[in-house]
Amino acid sequence: MANGKVLGQNHITQHFENAIKMGKISHAYIINGEAESGKMELALQFAKALQCEDNNTVGKTPTGVACGKCKSCHQTDTGNQPDIRIVTYEKSGIGVDEIREQINNDIVIKPYSSKHKIYIVPDCEKMTEAAQNALLKTIEEPPEYGIIILLTTNADKFLQTILSRCVVLNIRSVKESTIKNYLMSEFGIGSYDASVAAAFAEGNPGKAVKLATSEEFKELKNSLVQTLIAMEHGGINVITQAVKTAGELKKNIDEFFDLMYVWYRDMLVYKACKDSEKLIFQDDYMAIVNQSEKLSFRDINIILEEIDNAEKRIGSNVNFDATLEVLFLIIRERIQK
Repeated sequence: MANGKVLGQNHITQHFENAIKMGKISHAYIINGEAESGKMELALQFAKALQCEDNNTVGKTPTGVACGKCKSCHQTDTGNQPDIRIVTYEKSGIGVDEIREQINNDIVIKPYSSKHKIYIVPDCEKMTEAAQNALLKTIEEPPEYGIIILLTTNADKFLQTILSRCVVLNIRSVKESTIKNYLMSEFGIGSYDASVAAAFAEGNPGKAVKLATSEEFKELKNSLVQTLIAMEHGGINVITQAVKTAGELKKNIDEFFDLMYVWYRDMLVYKACKDSEKLIFQDDYMAIVNQSEKLSFRDINIILEEIDNAEKRIGSNVNFDATLEVLFLIIRERIQK
C-alpha cells in the first residue's frame, strides 16, 4: 500500500471510485492476482469507501473514496465495521457450509448500520464446486444492499456461471524499477537488497516487501553466493558441502533455484554489455566478472538449462541429493575447464 492505494493497481482503484461516484456498483466482483499482490487491501479499501459517510450522505455528491474520519471508516480500520464481513474457512478449503452459514443465511438480514452489506471471500481458488453452486443463487438474486467480493489467485477455477455474473478485475504486474523505488522510499531498504527483492518478486510488490524484510531470504542469498563462488576453485568437497547446504534450505528450494538462475543471468548481462549497473548481484560484482570471464555464452546457457532441469526433477520427486549433485558437478566442470 502507498498513500492508501495498492502499488501499480490504479486501474482497479479508479474502477471502484468511478463505480461509487456514478452509482453503478455491481453485486459481485472477482479480484484476480498472485498471493500477496494486494487483493485484500483493494477489497477493504473498496468496502471502506462504499460504507463511508461521505459517499452515503443524502444531497452530497459521492467522492468515490473513503474519508478516513467518519465512524464507519474508523470501524473498518479497526476491523469492527459490522456490515463488512470476511469469510473464514478451515485449512481443507471453502466448502458448502462456509458459504451457506457465512453468506447465504446471513445476507438476508439487512445491514446493521450501513447502506451496504459486504462479504469478502479470500482464497477462492480453494472453493469447491459445490460451494460455488451454493453461492451462485445468491449472486444471481442478491438483495439490493448485498455486495460479494471474491479474491483468487486463479479465476479460471470459477464456474463459468459465476464468472459471467461478476465484474472481473485482474491485478497487473508492476515494473521492477517501480518496486525497487517503493522498497527504498517506503521501507528504507538499501539499493542492493531492494534490487534483489524487486527482481525476485516478478512484478508483485507484496512479495518484494516480504523478501526485502526477510532475514531468512538474506541468509539464503548469502549462502548461495558463497557456494557458487566456491565452485570456482573447489574440489569434490565443495560439491558435497553445496548439496548439504541445499538440503538445509530445502523448504526454500524454489527461491534457491531462482537465486541461482539470476546469478548466471547476471553473467550473461555482464558479458553482453560490461555494465555493472544492470546487475542484480551488484555487491558481488567482482565475483560475477571473474566467473563470466571463465565461462562462454554457451557454458552459461548450458548451466541455466541444467538449473531448469534440476528444478523440474525436484518437482517430479526425483532424489533431491542426486539431482543437486549432478547440477553442481556440471557447474564446477564448466567453470574449471
